[in-house]
Amino acid sequence: MAESKSLEIGKKAFKKFTHGLETGEWEAFLEMLTDDFTFWFPTGQYHGLNQGKEKAREFFRFVSEAFSEGLFISLDNIVSNEKTVIFEFRDEGLFRGVPYKNRVAIAFDVRGDKICAYREYYGSDGKSN
Repeated sequence: MAESKSLEIGKKAFKKFTHGLETGEWEAFLEMLTDDFTFWFPTGQYHGLNQGKEKAREFFRFVSEAFSEGLFISLDNIVSNEKTVIFEFRDEGLFRGVPYKNRVAIAFDVRGDKICAYREYYGSDGKSN
C-alpha cells in the first residue's frame, strides 16, 4: 500500500529534524515550515504554544546550544493519519555537558507539502531513585 502524502511529507521533515538535532543545521527543516507555523513545547522558556518561523528558529538554536555536541535519535514508531504524523523515539546526548537520555513523541501537522504545527511530549529515560 502506498504511503499517504502526509506520511511522506512527515518523514521527509523528520529526517531534516534529526539532522538539525545531530548537527545544529536547521535551515532545511525550517524551510519545510509554513509561514503560520506553531509549536507547543512542554517545559522551560518555550513552554506552551509558540507561533511563527522566527520563534521556531530561535527555539531550535536554543536546542542546539543546549546539546552542542548533538542529540542522537533512535526511532521506535511512526503513526499517521491524513493530517498528523507522530514519531516516537529515544534520544541521547550531552545536555550542557551532562549525559542525557529521553523518550519523546512529536507530532507534525501537515498542510500541503509543509509542516504547519509541531507538538512535543517527553519523559525521562534515566534512572529514578
